[in-house]
Amino acid sequence: MSAERKLRVGVLFGGRSSEHEVSLMSARSVLGALDPEKYEVVQIGISKEGRWLVASDAVERLIERAEAAGALEGEPPSTETVALLPDPGRGGRLLRPGERTPADLAPLDVLFPLVHGQTGEDGALQGLFELAGVAYVGAGITGSAVGMDKEIAKAVWSAAGLPVGDYQVIRRTDWERDPARVKGEVAARLGFPCFVKPANCGSSIGVHKAHSMEELGPAVEDAAGYDPKVLVEKAIVGRELECAVLGNEDPRASVVGEIVPGHEFYDYEDKYFDDAVRLVIPAELPEETAVRVRELAVAAFRAIDARGMARVDFFLEAGTDRVVLNEINTIPGFTRMSMYPRLWEATGVPFPELCDRLIRLAVEARVERAALKRTR
Repeated sequence: MSAERKLRVGVLFGGRSSEHEVSLMSARSVLGALDPEKYEVVQIGISKEGRWLVASDAVERLIERAEAAGALEGEPPSTETVALLPDPGRGGRLLRPGERTPADLAPLDVLFPLVHGQTGEDGALQGLFELAGVAYVGAGITGSAVGMDKEIAKAVWSAAGLPVGDYQVIRRTDWERDPARVKGEVAARLGFPCFVKPANCGSSIGVHKAHSMEELGPAVEDAAGYDPKVLVEKAIVGRELECAVLGNEDPRASVVGEIVPGHEFYDYEDKYFDDAVRLVIPAELPEETAVRVRELAVAAFRAIDARGMARVDFFLEAGTDRVVLNEINTIPGFTRMSMYPRLWEATGVPFPELCDRLIRLAVEARVERAALKRTR
């Protein structure tokens, strides 16, 4: 790649998951941070119906529909379905249906995916990027899939000797067969209150705090509507901490932040719409505790084979000061309220520089993958 030529970066957003609207807010922030002197940016939106839209104002068009309808319904006008095809010379290429030699569409150098939730950060899109041979920001197929599935992530961390809280998995089929038995198992094993959440979802969508057997049933029913596997976690009384990780083979951790929820817990409204939540950055912690959280964040990142970026969430248990891993998010939010960019800002990495670093890490990862042997 010539040093004079701008990198052609495709920012990918939207998608069919329940986190579609959050993705649009993240994309708007990243698009505003990318330096036009360095990058030629291509906006690539995915509607809730799975239609792909390439347009210079794709994110605004999708946001306008969301604001008008309260949710994205139908399909944006004048959409184009596109496909990512391998380009032996330089990586991914965008291709209109039926077009065999798209001379007017230059290849992409890097994809910056901001598609949260199912099919966005669970390895599905990452598999497409790998097939296309294009560099992309964030974790690969394995790290994305493991990080997205809360049960699998906890199992991997436990196997690596990292601290996780008590939890139980409920399969929707088991729940439908005998909900009374399942509720009894949860009560005996975890007690109340407990948290109920879809195993493969983010942004606190479908998450409930159940205080009793009576509240457990509706909570499981709602969570199971988002994923056939539901995770129930023993409530940990304490503080909610978050740490951002950046890097490939040598990841580093940001300062530690604390979430002080405005609601009973840090739910969807608290994350994206209300002003009641307080984000304390850096968190007021003893130095040894902050060091422990940062070390565990990197260890959790490495354990699931993450790459590029992730936000790692923790509990600091009251009374014991035990640090417990909660979740990892391999495509964290990039909205104005999101912790990932704010943690790096507090660590000395401004938002535009953070985007630059992520793009460089994506290019480095592709170079490393391209150097691997393909034949015996």
